[in-house]
Amino acid sequence: MSFLKSKAYKTFKKPLIEANPISIAILGICSSLAVTTQIFPSIIMVLAMTFVLTFSNITISILRHVIPKNIRIIVELVVVSSLVILADQLLKAFLFDVSKQLSVFVGLIITNCIIMGRAEAFALANGPWLSFWDGLGNGLGYGYILIVVGFFRELFGAGSLFGIKVVPDFLYQIGYVDMGLMLLAPGAFILIGILVWIQNIFTGQGVEH
Repeated sequence: MSFLKSKAYKTFKKPLIEANPISIAILGICSSLAVTTQIFPSIIMVLAMTFVLTFSNITISILRHVIPKNIRIIVELVVVSSLVILADQLLKAFLFDVSKQLSVFVGLIITNCIIMGRAEAFALANGPWLSFWDGLGNGLGYGYILIVVGFFRELFGAGSLFGIKVVPDFLYQIGYVDMGLMLLAPGAFILIGILVWIQNIFTGQGVEH
């Protein structure tokens, strides 16, 4: 059977658009506001989040038959916090400047309701293979929203991309001004709202019949 027709592919694809954790479920908004003033930290946050989400899903799925129901939340928190510590230490070892820029937000991945939500709703009920694809799909669904928001916030807010000035000087000379609002939380809210609106247009969600 072709992978594109498999249950694994459908599990992976669903959170990218039709069940996107940010634009549909409106989860994980705090990091969308906090780390997306520049695109590069946004990408690193996405990688850290996707790593934790994918491997926590796999681990919890493997342990699902031996986790006592009355302490499952504690076990899930232990798994997620261990992976968050690992991700944080890797960032400090290889991308120390970005680690400082992200500050506490990598550590706060443990509080992200997307991770606990997927553990409870999917990993506890499915095998490691499907849980892997569910974690990867939700991580990338969360991720591309952050990257798009980070792209436009940095471009319009600072006139740069990846820290490099891209808006020509002559535009400033004829009156162009960077939109400081984009570097504030309301700017992120506006961009996320626009993305939700665009998605609803193309998917037909939220349309009254």
